Amino acid sequence: MRLAVSGALAVVLACAGCSSRAGNPARVATGYISHVVCSYVFVSGLDPARVAAEDIAANPAFRGFHWALRHEVDRERREVTARALGGFATRAVYRDGAGCLNLNGTPPPAAPAPIEVEADGPVPVLLPEIAGPGIVAPANAGLKAALDAAFAEPDVRRTHAIVVVHDGRVVAERYAEGFGIDTPVHGWSATKSVNNALLGILVRQGKLRMEHPAPVAAWKRPDDPRAELTPDQMLRMQSGLELGESLTASLSSAWDVSNRMMFNEPDMAGFAEGAALTARPGTAWRYANGNPAILARIVRDRVGGRGVDVLRFARRELFGPLGIRRATLELDATGTPIAGAFFFATPREWARLGLLFLDDGVVGGTRILPEGWVRYSTTATPGAFVGYGAGWWINHDESRGARFRREHGMPAEAFMAMGIYGQTVVVVPSARLVIARFGTTYDLQQAMIDICRLTASTIAALPAAR
Repeated sequence: MRLAVSGALAVVLACAGCSSRAGNPARVATGYISHVVCSYVFVSGLDPARVAAEDIAANPAFRGFHWALRHEVDRERREVTARALGGFATRAVYRDGAGCLNLNGTPPPAAPAPIEVEADGPVPVLLPEIAGPGIVAPANAGLKAALDAAFAEPDVRRTHAIVVVHDGRVVAERYAEGFGIDTPVHGWSATKSVNNALLGILVRQGKLRMEHPAPVAAWKRPDDPRAELTPDQMLRMQSGLELGESLTASLSSAWDVSNRMMFNEPDMAGFAEGAALTARPGTAWRYANGNPAILARIVRDRVGGRGVDVLRFARRELFGPLGIRRATLELDATGTPIAGAFFFATPREWARLGLLFLDDGVVGGTRILPEGWVRYSTTATPGAFVGYGAGWWINHDESRGARFRREHGMPAEAFMAMGIYGQTVVVVPSARLVIARFGTTYDLQQAMIDICRLTASTIAALPAAR
């Protein structure tokens, strides 16, 4: 019986796909495993056995065919190879300063050297320090209770880190075993909010107009219906392009166009730019990682066109002023930020990003984002049933998602950078509050409820609330 099942699965894995752009499940699965394990081991510094157990074996997307998947970590070569059914294989390599890259049968391109990225010299830190070198214990019993609840049932929630910043200072934080103040954690789709900030800086500098046609060379033929598509429409997930779906993760995701792009395509933006229009831009909402990939290519090209240029730009204009020093913005093989995921920063550094948006894009009296950018980013997008603005999730409209979160304690004014499995940076302006929470909560509804309750409990515990 095992042989029959194995044979049937092999046929499905090898032959699946309903279009020329659909993902091949075996290649998507091995690409996911090689990249995620590589990044978690060599960027985050996590134990390979823990990553194998928590992020691969426990992942419900692989349920029913874990036995067909294997991977090996080579610490000396700093690479990970994943195999399906002993045949299909994908190799990911770690590159200093640029994170991990799936090779997909090609030799690794040269990565920008740290000395090149830092060629501008020291960048003044504009954001005041938010905490000392030690872990900040909860300032009161209410905050302790909020963190206790968030870390309860560790085999279900798998909470890794929480940092609470009130009035510019950390007032509570906690880390699971194996994580700490200096552990760079993966934001998954919270990376889209980092991409939003880089776009905002270009707007402030006069190098991009969000409402003008996107500067994509592949769409410039006079008869191309994509020629009028704007960066704003892509940032709001209203491009109308056939880019798949990136809102959930399940077995069916292995066929998804978006996951083929993320884990099997060396030129992610180029692949996304080749998608056809299936809806008039601005009329239909569909959350897909191809949109930020195209936007990231625009950022790269606007600042010089190379991977080193975009990393230097991000360091000089965003990370350096915020005091973000341990961040890794992973690049594809063309030097374009992956943008839909794979940005790593410490939990405190993620909170620093939240502080930038808490203060309308100003840090230390210097404007980083254009005036009105935060309001623009948190203005509701029509048709976004989850409650979505422009690269940030929102809670003030009447979408199904926003109503759900309000019902579970999330203030209507709060907005969030959010990634799958519970990665969240919550900004609550009136409370002068930022909460950064990271973990691997596979029950996505539970993850949402947990962050809502954590936010409500934290606000109730703040001195101003009492």
